[in-house]
Amino acid sequence: MIRLATIGTNWITQEFLQAAQPISNLVLTAVYSRTEEKAKEFAEKTGAKRIFTDLEEMAKSDEIDAVYIASPNSLHAEQAILLMNHGKHVLCEKPLASNVREVNAIIEAAQKNGVVFMEAMKTTLLPNFQAIRKHLHKIGKVRRYFAAYCQYSSRYDAYKQGTILNAFNPAFSNGALMDLGIYCLYPMVVLFGKPQSLKANSVMLESGVDGEGSIVLNYGDMDAVVMYSKITNSYIPAEIQGEEGSIVIDAIHTPTKVEIRYRDGRVEDITEPQPQHPMYYEALEWVELILNGKRQSETNSHTHSLITAEVMEEARKQTGLRFPADDQTTLCR
Repeated sequence: MIRLATIGTNWITQEFLQAAQPISNLVLTAVYSRTEEKAKEFAEKTGAKRIFTDLEEMAKSDEIDAVYIASPNSLHAEQAILLMNHGKHVLCEKPLASNVREVNAIIEAAQKNGVVFMEAMKTTLLPNFQAIRKHLHKIGKVRRYFAAYCQYSSRYDAYKQGTILNAFNPAFSNGALMDLGIYCLYPMVVLFGKPQSLKANSVMLESGVDGEGSIVLNYGDMDAVVMYSKITNSYIPAEIQGEEGSIVIDAIHTPTKVEIRYRDGRVEDITEPQPQHPMYYEALEWVELILNGKRQSETNSHTHSLITAEVMEEARKQTGLRFPADDQTTLCR
């Protein structure tokens, strides 16, 4: 039995716990919040027996084996490293850190302490993404990858009224690229590896984060185009174009309909049943790694997370998107 604690009392943590309910090996033991009131409220809602308001105390607890982190992006690295240094397995929401320096520090801590660390990128562990990988060879030589995730944020309405919430605050390492663009980039990295070069553009908001952006990535004999936005919507499917056909994906972040459209007019539906909550599959992967004594996922691997972070950092350099975390030189003990 894996005794679980959570960091974060927002909707995403509730979604994760709901998704993980069918996994009998995982039991919620404790929740953390900076305030006792929020911790108690969330514990009552989720059935957790223990609450913590001191993160170091939770890290030292012998009642916890593993922790799911869903705090603001800027806190991920420090929290994950502290927990891993005390022997806790960690599943950390995407993006796993603010920058490449932090990602490297996280990976080093995971390896040093012999614990399982995985980035909680749900897309690449879904059955329909596995279907894409399985059938990719059918479209021949791949020449283009295209993905878009543009979703108007309700918090943008507050932003336009003068209230800057976390989603549009650079202090929390947020913005369109970090929140939504990663859903386009991580699957690309899993499928095709590290690009040779990239060119990025973005629309910067006065708060200092990007509202939307696009990146063109060069793989030599193919290219990739990704678009992301928190200030507009898009309804365009994702597509992987090959010389013999194209794989059409209804939504790159949570694919539920996948088909191959061949040049000769044939259409092959390769959609897989996906009966569980989309976050179930990442939780199951993490739990199975822990139970089987493995140290990292082959799909959501340390290498894939690092390459994705490198791509995003280069895109940020080109567009002038900087976070306070980029100026820090030390992490936690």
